[in-house]
Amino acid sequence: MRKINLIVIHCSATRCNQRYSIDSLRDDHNARFHNKGIGYHYYIERDGQLHKPRDESEVGMHALHYNAHSIGICYEGGLDEKGRSCDTRTPAQRATMLTLLRSLKSTYPDAEIKGHCELEGVHKDCPCFNCQEYRDYFANIKP
Repeated sequence: MRKINLIVIHCSATRCNQRYSIDSLRDDHNARFHNKGIGYHYYIERDGQLHKPRDESEVGMHALHYNAHSIGICYEGGLDEKGRSCDTRTPAQRATMLTLLRSLKSTYPDAEIKGHCELEGVHKDCPCFNCQEYRDYFANIKP
């Protein structure tokens, strides 16, 4: 089993008024990664539906230089109607993400939660919200 010390949260960088289904994500990642599948371990659609396109035992393709020891989560959205960076998580996505993070932190208690934009060398807004809210949440939970 891989040693996981990082959970990286991403957005799909798609407009909140346009759907970006798991099938669209799969098509785009297969084109980008030469038919190696979706690079994230988890994908959360707007309605909160959780997909697991990549097994946690597999190295992801979501954060250059960090993939070997990380789990990648992506939520559908991240841009407002005009294409500007924006926290577009729906209540259903927020609930699913928190449930998923609880499970992952139970399995990988030492893993740090970071937004993609917090990684060294990354120059984008992804995931378009401050992941400190999750670090604070888990800091207040006793093991």
